[in-house]
This record gives sequence, C-alpha cells and structure tokens, in this order.
Amino acid sequence: MSGEAPELEVEGDVVESVMEAVNEITGIGGECRSVFKKECANLNRRIKLLTPMFEELKETKDPLPQETLEVLKSLQEALKSVKELLRFCHEGSKLYQVLEREQLASKFWEVTTQLEEALSGLCYEELDLSDEVREQVELVHAQFKRAKGRADAPDSELHEDLSTVLSQRSDKDVDQMVLKRLSEKLQLKSIADIKQESLALHTMVTESEGDPGERLEQMSDILRRLKDFVLTENPEMDAPDNEKGSHTCTALTEKSSSPVIPDDFRCPISLELMKDPVIVATGQTYERVCIQKWLDSGHRTCPKTQQMLPHIVLTPNYVLRSLIAQWCESNGIELPKRSSSSRCGKSCGSVLDNSGDRATVDVLLQKLSVGTLEEQRAAAGELRLLAKRNADNRICIAEAGAIPLLVNLLSTPDGRTQEHAVTALLNLSIYENNKGAIVMAGAIAPIVEVLKNGSMEARENAAATLFSLSVVDENKITIGASGAIPALVGLLREGSQRGKKDAATALFNLSIYQGNKARAVRAGVVAPLMQLLVDPSAGMVDEALAILAILASHQEGKIAIGNADAIPILVDIIRTGSPRNRENAAAVLLALCTNDPQNLIVIKDLGALEPLTDLAQNGTARAKRKAVSLLEHMNKPEQVPSSQS
Repeated sequence: MSGEAPELEVEGDVVESVMEAVNEITGIGGECRSVFKKECANLNRRIKLLTPMFEELKETKDPLPQETLEVLKSLQEALKSVKELLRFCHEGSKLYQVLEREQLASKFWEVTTQLEEALSGLCYEELDLSDEVREQVELVHAQFKRAKGRADAPDSELHEDLSTVLSQRSDKDVDQMVLKRLSEKLQLKSIADIKQESLALHTMVTESEGDPGERLEQMSDILRRLKDFVLTENPEMDAPDNEKGSHTCTALTEKSSSPVIPDDFRCPISLELMKDPVIVATGQTYERVCIQKWLDSGHRTCPKTQQMLPHIVLTPNYVLRSLIAQWCESNGIELPKRSSSSRCGKSCGSVLDNSGDRATVDVLLQKLSVGTLEEQRAAAGELRLLAKRNADNRICIAEAGAIPLLVNLLSTPDGRTQEHAVTALLNLSIYENNKGAIVMAGAIAPIVEVLKNGSMEARENAAATLFSLSVVDENKITIGASGAIPALVGLLREGSQRGKKDAATALFNLSIYQGNKARAVRAGVVAPLMQLLVDPSAGMVDEALAILAILASHQEGKIAIGNADAIPILVDIIRTGSPRNRENAAAVLLALCTNDPQNLIVIKDLGALEPLTDLAQNGTARAKRKAVSLLEHMNKPEQVPSSQS
C-alpha cells in the first residue's frame, strides 16, 4: 500500500489541475467582445459539459488506469490552449481578429482537434462513470468531432469592409455605409467602445512577439475613421465622466459641426488631438500625458513601432504644436494650453545662448541669402560642418532660419554648393524637431531631384537625408509619393558601397508603409536585392534580406521575388547564414509558400526540411515561429498536390 500513495497523489493532482483549468475557462466572464463570439460560446459550453465527468473521477476510490491519466494530461494541455485563445478573443483587439481571421479560425480548429483527440482516448468501460455522465461526454465528443470536420467560415463581408476602408487614401472616399456596418458588427458604437478597442490594440501589440508594424498602422487608421464616424453620427455624445472638463480643443472638436482632426495631430495612443506633443527616441510623437503614463507603467518600448527606447527623454515637438495651434485658430477652436515647462534652457543649446556664435550663424545665413555663388558655397560648407558637430548647433542653425535657405540651394546648378546644402540638411535632420521643419520647408521634392541628378556624393547624402526624414511615419507617405523610390533603386544598382547602403536603409524604412511596397517592386528593386544576396563581397546580405522580408508580405512583392528564382538562395541562407539572415530568409520563404503548393514542393525538393527543423529548434524567437509554420505547411498532405496534378 505504501507504494500506491504517490500514484494516488499524482492522480489527484492531474484531476484537480484539469478541473481548475475548466473552471478558469468557464470563468472568463462578461459579454464576449470577439468577432468569433459563436466559436467562443461553443467551446465554453462544451467544455462546461465535461465538468460532471471530472467530478465523478475525483470521487472515485479506485486508481485511475494509466490510459485515463494520459488522456487527462492531454486534456490539460488542450485546455491550456483553449484558455489562452478565449482570453485573447474576450480581451484582444477586434480589428486584429478580423484582419487575422484565417489565423484565428485555424487556432479554433487546432484546439477543437486537440480536445477531440484527447477525448477519443477515453475507455469508458474502465471508468466508474454514471450512464448519464457517460452519455453526456460521448455527446460532447461527437460535437467536437463534427466541429473539427466542419469549420465555420469567417465573416467575409466584415473583412471586405475593412479592406475597402484601408484601400481608401482619403477620408472623403470612404463609404459611410461601410463604416456603419463596421461600427455595428464590431460593436464600436461609442467613444468608450473606441477607447476600449484602442487599449486592447496597444496591449496586444505590446505583449505580442509578432511583427505588428504594418498591422498596427492599418488598425490605427481604421480606428481613427470609426471614431470620426461615431462622432458624426452622435454629435451630442459626451466623453466619459472622468474626462469631462479635462479637454480644451479636444472637447470642442468632438462636436457635430467641428472639422475632422488631421491624422498627424492625433496621439497614436489616445487618438485625441494633442495638446502637448512630445517626441520619443524613435522619432514618434505622442501626447505627453499618454506616453508618460506608458513609461511610468514600466514599458521601455515605443508603442507604435515596438522598438526598444535607448532613453526615455521626451523632447517637445514645437513644430507640430505650432501647426496644431494654427489649425485650431483657423477653425475657430480654442487653442491648446502650452505646458509651462515646454521650453528648456538647456535644450536650446550653448550656441543659441552665445551671442558671438549666433552672430556667426547670422552672417552665414546672410551669405546664403544674398551672397555670390562662391560665398553661398562657402557658407553652406561651414553650416554643414557646424551642424555635424553637436545637437546645440543643429538647434541654433534651424532656429536662425537656415532650413528654407538651404532648401533653396538644392536647386542651384553648382554641384558643390548643392552637395553642401543637402549634407547640411542631413546633419540638421539628426535633431528630431528639425525633421518637421525640413519637410514643411518643401525640401522633399528638391532632395529627390538631387538624388536623381546630383553628383554621386550628393546623391548618397540625399538618400541618407530621406532615410532620416522617413523615421517619422507620416513622411514615409510623402517621400514615397514624391518619386524617390525609383531614384533610390537606381542608387542601389550603381552607387558606391556607402551609397548602396544609404539607398538600402532608405528603401527599408520607406517600405514599412504598405503603399510604398508596390512602388518599390514596380521600380525593380527585387533584381538588385537578389544580386546583393549572391555577392557576399558587397557586404549587404543583411540589408537585402531585411527589405525582401518586408516586400514579401505584399502580393506584388511575393510574385516578383518568386519570379526571381529566390527560393534556392533562401534555402541556402537558412543552412549557412547568420541568425538574423536565417530569420529573414525563413520569413520570405513562408510568404512565398503560403497558399502556393508548388513553392512548397520546390523547397522540399531542395532539402529544406533539415535546416528548417534545426532553425525551429535553435533560431531566434521569430525564426522559430517562421520555421515551425513552414514545417507545418510542408507536413500537411492537402497542401502539396500530387505529381500527377
């Protein structure tokens, strides 16, 4: 008997653990917010019906058969997956669930299969179950079996409506009836609903190990348009009680006759008009209160880009705040109240406080404005060097009014002056607050012209300037639409080593924005990227793979990469590349093979199974996920057509 005590204790632990998991699942309460409401309800109901079986097993006095213990352990693992899925559906972003509907539908199928297979191992004859409980368990097993073979199709109209809204560049083009359907189906009918969705969205992105950049951009855009629709439909809608009285221009702009707030003026976290915009280390701008709350809660990432912040200094965005103030004034809206600490003496820099140095800058600007060609060339060269030295100089030179004068010199026929001007703007753009001023001065078009027709050094520095400016998300759109991408692809083909790297970094940053991916593909970027992949001496395999990984998420990019016979090269990189390159190669391969059985056959024939298995075990976290997904595709018979077909 002494030898049986530990076994009984283990049995009790297993049964207790399974019952605890069931109670946690059935206790995920409240009204389900998910767009998979039916699937969540079915899972919850069926699992709850298993409770009597566990209660009877707990009360049984005879030792449980080993087969039953194995079944309970399998159920325990399945219930853990169910709990995570249901919790995400209840608390996660609805927009994400629609955009990733196929992936989530697949997860419901997977947990249903896990539960069905676990229950199929029960041997009722060896269990002391009442007839009533046994019949109930058999019924639940049959329901799981039917559900496994008959997955419900996701709401295609809902996904089409989201795709329609995303495809409209201008708010004026969006069909209000489409927004109404989205608002009703997603149950985002009030400002409170919108804010709850915004919180769920950012929480989900923070906790995710995925690649949320593009999805976050899409979801934020949809949520902003839904908010505008809700306010238009319900002009008298009040803000939540804890926010009443705390708004100035925000409260006024939410009234029926007020103009729509420009996207650039909204905080990405709260979606409200910013009163005190500040810039974090990644170049993103947020409302000070919102980002400070984010940082105070222990986060050390940028909410929008998910990049780690090298520091948590918040820099006031004077340019944007000035634009917001002008917009409010022109629309008859109360101006945002400026923070008393908005101007820091230290941030203005030693040059600005030193009258002699400021006088030097003023003299140089005078030469830029009305001097001879030689004087302009020399002055631009001196400003280029001054701006390179430190942040204080960059602030002083910009505030003295140099940016518009330097932009004007970009069109000069003198190549050396043009080179000095574009490089000075590059150095000034290192200071985040200057990026907006450079764009507002109309610099992008002439910078692109230098990129196309300037000297090689000027072209390379123009590419670097565009990269620096594109750190700000809204600038990605403007630069992409300016014709810069074909010129960057040209520099990628024919530039020096440094020029190719400058072009590659700019193309990478611009291609993060969905609309620029097609522009890059149509400009022929895939061919030079493939050339860099097979030429290790160029030292740009990392950059080429990173860009391909972004482009592969776009249908045109996927087709172009496939047509470039990239698969053998990518498989070879997975065998021998660096950890980061193996990760990106797996990401590209996964995109090429998703819904493409022929490509699956190709990578299988190339012997990718072994290196992918190694990557799934020893790669980076992202590489492991990509490799596992690829292996799952390769191991599904229905994904690979027969040789006859």
